[in-house]
Amino acid sequence: MDDITYQAEEDARVLGGKLGLSRRQLLAATTGMAAAAAFGLGTGHAHAATGATAAAAAAVKTGPGGGNGVLVPPGKRGIILYTVRDAISRDPNTTDLPSGFKEVFAELSRIGYKQIEFAGFGQSANAEGGNVNNVAGAHLLRTWLDDNGLEAEGNHGSIPSTITDATLAQFDAACEIANILGFGHIGTGNDPTSSAYLSDWQAAAERWNILGARAATHGLKLYTHNHDTAYNFLLDSGPADAAGRPTRSSGVRRLEWFLQNTDPNYVWLEMDIYWAHVAQYRFRQFTAADGTLVDNVFDPAGLVAAQTNRFPLFHAKDGMFTPTGYSITPFGQGNIDYKTFFQRVGAKGYHNSMYEQDNAATVPAPAAPDLSLRNAATSFAHMASLRG
Repeated sequence: MDDITYQAEEDARVLGGKLGLSRRQLLAATTGMAAAAAFGLGTGHAHAATGATAAAAAAVKTGPGGGNGVLVPPGKRGIILYTVRDAISRDPNTTDLPSGFKEVFAELSRIGYKQIEFAGFGQSANAEGGNVNNVAGAHLLRTWLDDNGLEAEGNHGSIPSTITDATLAQFDAACEIANILGFGHIGTGNDPTSSAYLSDWQAAAERWNILGARAATHGLKLYTHNHDTAYNFLLDSGPADAAGRPTRSSGVRRLEWFLQNTDPNYVWLEMDIYWAHVAQYRFRQFTAADGTLVDNVFDPAGLVAAQTNRFPLFHAKDGMFTPTGYSITPFGQGNIDYKTFFQRVGAKGYHNSMYEQDNAATVPAPAAPDLSLRNAATSFAHMASLRG
């Protein structure tokens, strides 16, 4: 699908939202509706575009290759709001910069983003809407998303650590909010468990299978997000320690075991591509049951390519890797080979790529009140320029 078709379907989705169609109705209604681009949907905004925002838009329009070979299609260019959390939480009474959800949505839309991933629902009490962490607030957030042509894909929330009637009711309530906001997915920013031991991963897999099946009844895909340690090796063999726990590994990585032992119809993953590459650098050997050291270098793109549909979401986070360490950078300013990664994983147009930069308010130095939104603009431009 080319850039024009993707943009047409995005505009049709926004129009459907204004007409009060549900997510499922929108999916049906937008199929093949390339002519929807003619509606020319536009929005008003509270703040003038920054210079970086204008530069990003120009880069997209004049980028090489037009719509051919685009690795991240226009409708799949997203951002997790954790990246701009300083702007979300900013008191609008103290600044002219975009502040709170409504104004930040407008700025992200102006930059060119089409997808949003939430990182909770907190904002300044003085921002428009005030406390939106409730059902009424979800309806308000959905209005602002639709007004700016944005689609929310998920949230870094939390899932129950135990399965009881009460925790399942809480989970159902979170799914209700997700449906109001139009999510396709519901998830968490944590690994399924921080443990190294097989028994804890078995318990996590059982719980996630139950919750994934329940999310499916709400029309949602349940996903977990990874950090680097989730790709360390599982302790599942060898002599036991004093507590009776295994001390060595069969060579299976923790999250790989989780993928193999959860239902692919109900449990999904959001690969944080930066943290997966940190794991590639950190976890290169395991101690086998017989005590020998075995070399095994992790291949993030290879893991995705083998089962690409299990990864509906990515965190497109860049980083600079050196022999002495690694650090997070704006997207396009690190040395992760994103062109090769996106070429290798396949299913172009399926994955939802969310730009994330944990330190966007401070890197590159000097820190500035508008830096995270400037980074969002330059990072968007680089994501849009990827061809292959």
